[in-house]
Amino acid sequence: MQRSGTFQTRPSIEPSNIKPRQMSHLHSQLAQLQANLSDLESLLRVTAVQAEYIKRLGGVQGALFMAANRVFEQEAMASQDAN
Repeated sequence: MQRSGTFQTRPSIEPSNIKPRQMSHLHSQLAQLQANLSDLESLLRVTAVQAEYIKRLGGVQGALFMAANRVFEQEAMASQDAN
């Protein structure tokens, strides 16, 4: 094995030696990756919209709890006053 000051690549990994089958496989994997990223982007958009709806729903639910608490307090006061 000779050592020189220059870096030599192995002949088996030179671009001219890459088999067409490997390139085809890489191409199909890239196409699948692009499709998956597109699906992910779409799902993230839907998730962002749903997060806003959940935020609103939480506010409405909190308002309902506060209103129910006030009604129960008023009924409790009314029943104490009646006694």
